[in-house]
Amino acid sequence: MTQAGAAGRPRRTVLGAVLGAAALGGAVTAVLRATPWPAVLVIRRVFEKGARETRAEMVPAVPDVEFTSHRDVEYGDAGFTPALDVFAAEAKPGERRPVVVWIHGGAWISGSKVDVEPYLKLLAADGYVAVGLDYTIAPEAVYPVAVTQLNRALGYLVEHSERFGIDPERIVLAGDSAGAQLASQLAVLATNPEYARLVGIVPALQRSQLAGVLLHCGLYDLQAMTSATGLIGWGFKTALWAYTGHKNWSETAAGTTMSTIDFVTADLPPVFVSGGNGDGLTHIQSVPLAERMRAAGVDVTSLFWPADHEPALPHEYQFHLDFEEAHHALERTREFLDRVTTARPTAPGATE
Repeated sequence: MTQAGAAGRPRRTVLGAVLGAAALGGAVTAVLRATPWPAVLVIRRVFEKGARETRAEMVPAVPDVEFTSHRDVEYGDAGFTPALDVFAAEAKPGERRPVVVWIHGGAWISGSKVDVEPYLKLLAADGYVAVGLDYTIAPEAVYPVAVTQLNRALGYLVEHSERFGIDPERIVLAGDSAGAQLASQLAVLATNPEYARLVGIVPALQRSQLAGVLLHCGLYDLQAMTSATGLIGWGFKTALWAYTGHKNWSETAAGTTMSTIDFVTADLPPVFVSGGNGDGLTHIQSVPLAERMRAAGVDVTSLFWPADHEPALPHEYQFHLDFEEAHHALERTREFLDRVTTARPTAPGATE
């Protein structure tokens, strides 16, 4: 009896360990199915590391000029967390300059206005007021909180345009990755009244105030992401779950209204859209958007490369200033900004 008992204990211990591991695994699986938080934290850590490296890559390109800076300006009521940064090169007293308002990327779940600061300074050195906007990322807040906040930020900039030396009639909305989606949404809000009613947000800007839109490596058709596979597909589906608050985000109103490709009209201002040939999003997001806008009569400037272009240009290539192509994109961006802020077009057209 004793030997049997002694011999039985290890068997029961092993069985208990197996059952315990199975229970733990089941609990972990249940958590992963119930909330996007664990996956978001993993993705956020990877994205933040990449953002730091990309920012460091841009810094050497910033010219050695003196900038007037306003940092961490809260653009809402007292205690309102999201803030903005404003950069401008030396200006004459009372001078009003066109403004580029940039919304950072990060799949709606990471990122900061600090990530794009070197790029903003490059534009500010060209004579623009450059503004970086923060917004509450997901899952800390869900759609459409970020859109509401960013719309409020635009209103704040117009209201305080004299303080920042901004010409409120020459505003360019800009963004990268998820920030490009948000910039496109704000542009559609200001130019499509039916869309504004559908989203339930009163736009802070009038169409006449928008000089142009800059869109780099963005997402504009969420339905095209439902069939995405692999690590990238998993990452974006997780991010959209966190951002919309719904695991089946494609079946919700958020999945519909975030797809700005379906709401473009000829009233959009001139748009610059670009993406790298090594970025899986380019040919299912940026290229179709450019085609849809042209079909609607929008003045579109696009910058794409052949599929076999070497080197293959990755997502957010425009910030990787070690690439010659990133400098080319910057020059094309400068040409676009100069055109739309100095000579506003009177009729829609199309440029390549």
